Amino acid sequence: MAAARLTPNGVPATLAGDLNLKPVVQVVDLKSIAVNGPPGSAPRFRIVVSDGTSTTPTLLASQLCDLALSGLVRRGTIVQLTEYLVNGVQGRRVVVILNMEVLVPECDIIGQPIMVPEPGVSNQNSMRINQINSAPQHGSMTGGAMNTGTRHTDNAPAVQRPMAGNSSNMATKPSDSAPVFQPTVQPSYRPAPNYKNRGTIMKNEAPARIIPISQLNPYQGRFAIKARVTAKGEIRRYHNAKGDGKVFSFDLLDSDGGEIRVTCFNALVDRFYEAVEVGKVYVVSRGNLKTAKKDYNHLNSEWEIFLENQSTVELCPDENCSIPAQRFCFTTIDRIENSDNNAILDVIGVVTSVNPTTTIQRKNGMDAQKRTITLKDMSGRSVEVTMWGDFCNREGSQLQQMVECGVFPVLAVKAGKVNDFNGKSVGTISSSQLLINPDLAEAHSLRQWFDCGGRDASTQSISRDFTPAASRNENRKTVAQIKDDGLGTGDKPDWVTVKATVTFLKTDSFCYTACPNMIGDRQCNKKVTKSDTGNWLCDKCNQEFPECDYRYLLQIQIQDHTGTTWATAFQETGQELLGCSARELYMFKENGDSRYEDTLMQCLHWDYLLRLKVKEETYGDDRRIKNTVAKAERVNPVAESKFMLDGISRLMASY
Repeated sequence: MAAARLTPNGVPATLAGDLNLKPVVQVVDLKSIAVNGPPGSAPRFRIVVSDGTSTTPTLLASQLCDLALSGLVRRGTIVQLTEYLVNGVQGRRVVVILNMEVLVPECDIIGQPIMVPEPGVSNQNSMRINQINSAPQHGSMTGGAMNTGTRHTDNAPAVQRPMAGNSSNMATKPSDSAPVFQPTVQPSYRPAPNYKNRGTIMKNEAPARIIPISQLNPYQGRFAIKARVTAKGEIRRYHNAKGDGKVFSFDLLDSDGGEIRVTCFNALVDRFYEAVEVGKVYVVSRGNLKTAKKDYNHLNSEWEIFLENQSTVELCPDENCSIPAQRFCFTTIDRIENSDNNAILDVIGVVTSVNPTTTIQRKNGMDAQKRTITLKDMSGRSVEVTMWGDFCNREGSQLQQMVECGVFPVLAVKAGKVNDFNGKSVGTISSSQLLINPDLAEAHSLRQWFDCGGRDASTQSISRDFTPAASRNENRKTVAQIKDDGLGTGDKPDWVTVKATVTFLKTDSFCYTACPNMIGDRQCNKKVTKSDTGNWLCDKCNQEFPECDYRYLLQIQIQDHTGTTWATAFQETGQELLGCSARELYMFKENGDSRYEDTLMQCLHWDYLLRLKVKEETYGDDRRIKNTVAKAERVNPVAESKFMLDGISRLMASY
């Protein structure tokens, strides 16, 4: 068994705040502790270390817990503390070990160390750990709190007795045969010239020092990280029991590849939103670490930083460019097919088609812009990528111009969200990033493959029944199948795509008078009626308006080779069919303008791809199936031919 050389007075000096000491100490007790974290989180460990004379409890940082789990660090192990912090918590001094080196895996307990008393605790109450010379308990961990006191009886002198139920409390009389290890004689400890005995270093009082993101833990005091902003979210507004508020987040990446999200609320949004720019490097300090919610945070850190009033975000130069601009972990398209719904991943491919931007209405009544593109890669698969919001007019417009000019760019999607509706597709979220022709090895490989034959290579879409001219993944049905398959009779509506011709329009009531009042960011749109004053009255808003709005309520008859049926088209789809707003068409009719009939006739007898919401509704005692047009696009012969060829290929492959 190797001899050990512990640092004399190492424990008191460490507690006094000497962070440059790097003492050699021995583990005299170790146990796991419960932590608040997501299910499946690894346990944390508390160890008691000794310098041969004094002991103190310490906490292991999360990145060191594997040493305890594997048994490499256990009772009797001698280690050197190479990096640690001393925090003040409720009047007590707590040492957090950030890094250490195992010097001797096994060794008997050295000396007879006593616990260093906390402020206000008398030396008479200090607890003694008695020397144990029996064989060490390999890989064992104590199950209860350490109790190193001695027990006395009323009629006998003080003797040392083992405490029941806790192996760490056992004290035995040294045997003559077992070797006793004592600390090697060393000169008394003297601090380095820059050492000052200033007492406990309290949280947010110690000078901040740059540490890697991977080493952040909630037991640290004041910390600082140097990292590049890779993504910045928009300001989101919310309302809860405490009132209205606003929030935004940004993502950071440091030189070691560590990632973490930083979140600001309310007044801090005003303070930091304009100051933070994507691509710049900042030093962030004095934040509150909380467990990251993995349902919304895809980064590789278990923590998230919430900035506080005393937090700082300081711009700093990155002269040697040591921090990368972005960190990717690409998933090939064929592997996306086996990914879970709502999974967040990175994907890269060549853009082969780009569709125009369209506007849809979300469930909350808000309008949203969307644009779909197609990516293909060397795996022989292609996937639909849906852009939302600003991505449509920013990167989307640039991609459309490039494809229309015959240039097929490489696109890298950072943090795309998987959707498994009728196959697999990828959509953007607030923290997504789109990089066109990035300077990456994967992009150069794709470029070479595509230009050297990949352009003409056959691919299969993992977005089932996908047609580039369609607004999203399709479940193709005929008019007859809507009835024969009993669609719309379940608890939830069915969504299908029908290729059909518009054969008739009801013109007597193609629109209705709507409330123009704005409620927050959206229009009321409820039906209004003329009041006695001549104004338009909205029962919902309980207000009168001199002018009203007009919104489509089109009843159209559609037909394919299997039959005919009726469908209803509201505002957005009405504009897609007729090419003008309901107000414009109403004015054409009121003024006897010939454009009224021309507008109605131009949508008849054309083939459309109609995205239908099929749902059974009750009218009095009558139940009937209602078809609502959610999307209407004229059939693109080229895209439809490709769709039919893909269908034939899949059919042949099934035999």
